[in-house]
Amino acid sequence: MNMNQLFNMFTRLIARRAMNWGINKGMDTLSGKKPGQRGQRRDKQTRDLARKMRTLSRLTRR
Repeated sequence: MNMNQLFNMFTRLIARRAMNWGINKGMDTLSGKKPGQRGQRRDKQTRDLARKMRTLSRLTRR
């Protein structure tokens, strides 16, 4: 492996983590929850919105 490949791999890893952090932060903000409360039960409207946002985030990553 050369230095360019290592640098690209490290950059992708950091970018992926930052994107996931941002998506989770945004979903917590939209649902009106504190950041540590992810995974708890939500009402139907919030679940639908979260599903749509996850789909949108998958489409924008491609």
